[in-house]
Amino acid sequence: MATRPTISDLERTLMSVIWQHGKATAADIQQHLAPDRPLKDSTIRTVLLRLEEKGYVQHEVSGRTFIYSCLERPGSIAAHAVKQIVDRFCHGSLESLLAGMVEDEIVDTVELQKIVDRLSRESSSTTRLERKKRKRVSSQRSPSAP
Repeated sequence: MATRPTISDLERTLMSVIWQHGKATAADIQQHLAPDRPLKDSTIRTVLLRLEEKGYVQHEVSGRTFIYSCLERPGSIAAHAVKQIVDRFCHGSLESLLAGMVEDEIVDTVELQKIVDRLSRESSSTTRLERKKRKRVSSQRSPSAP
């Protein structure tokens, strides 16, 4: 898996506004952030350009206005960030990361079991869907009786 460029806190903040609204202009983002974090228009546009260069956002043009949308879900970006942490600090071992999180009481074994149960359900659901799809494809190929 190729290493993805990381995103800064400010980049994540701008992306949060876009995620929340689906699409946003630089002015929309500036207005949304103004009460807690006033930023100049040029700063927002520079950050959006960086995010676009990194492949996290794209824009469409409406008149003279750039309308930005995110190319990735928050969970996907988080997964890539965790993968980088696992590779960097745990020599690629997710098991080491999870064991460390349990040791440091960041996550408990009950939460881990919930994750295992969820993945098992999703895996068997996927398997059932794959079997149905194969059965449907094979029935379409076989000649039907008169």
